[in-house]
Amino acid sequence: MDFEDVRPERARAALRHVTGLSRGPSVEPDLRITLNFHPDRLCGGLPVLQALARDGAYHSQFVTGTSNGGLTAHPGGDRWRWESRIFGGAYDDAPATERPVYGALDFRRQVVGAAPRFGSSHFRLTAAALTRATFCYPDSAAEPADFGTAAAMPLVALAEADDRDALDDYIEAQVHGGVDLARDVEALVLDPGYRGTSVEADARNLPCPVEWHPGYRITVAELRRHADYRGQEYVDLGARIAEDGRLDPRIIGDAVRTGRYEPQHLKMVWHTLARHGAPEGAGTARVPRTNAGQAS
Repeated sequence: MDFEDVRPERARAALRHVTGLSRGPSVEPDLRITLNFHPDRLCGGLPVLQALARDGAYHSQFVTGTSNGGLTAHPGGDRWRWESRIFGGAYDDAPATERPVYGALDFRRQVVGAAPRFGSSHFRLTAAALTRATFCYPDSAAEPADFGTAAAMPLVALAEADDRDALDDYIEAQVHGGVDLARDVEALVLDPGYRGTSVEADARNLPCPVEWHPGYRITVAELRRHADYRGQEYVDLGARIAEDGRLDPRIIGDAVRTGRYEPQHLKMVWHTLARHGAPEGAGTARVPRTNAGQAS
């Protein structure tokens, strides 16, 4: 594969390194990379969608200092070490803005994106972004031994044969050379709980179409049936913040922004909602791309 159009040179070096580790068939051309995130969180004190509109680009944790996973993106931290290992040291001395952006390959064509554990909404990237992405399975935090590119993808068969929990069973993608919202995004796909809110208003200021998936919802009664998933204390917390006996992503985001609750505890509430309150077309269901989003 020719990476000469990819900038900067460190990105080309990382792509070449992972290409040398990858074997297998090419990716199906209609598959997409998605970047799952929570659209109602703050980034540097600014609502995340406003920060994205200001920058015109989606940045990595090394730039933002925020994450829906672990916060280890600093020299010598776990994220730095994992990247050094996977990319053959290509980014060891790189400025934060040059490092890859993380998402997942939506090989199951899920209406909620490929890795909902990281957020209820997602950016769906263009087909062109596939050609400058690398992939691993499982997540890079597990120090995987299996890698892929768009031209050589052995990971779909591995993921389909695995029995991991639905929130962990994603093929991680690392997009090199930046993610420009106007150039690289097909659509921002939001949970319908954000209709008519400031999240929708901020989304309309981005240089990409807005779509809606069917939505995450769970009643408190149903939530209480799943205390064994993340723990009773998180079910109790979910019941405490629920509105009219139900939970959705907007309600959890409102609770996060009050500052009254431990964010990691609310993340466990989100995991329970994401696992047990997902809409049809999430999980392992295979849904045609034409049904993946309702534009508006």
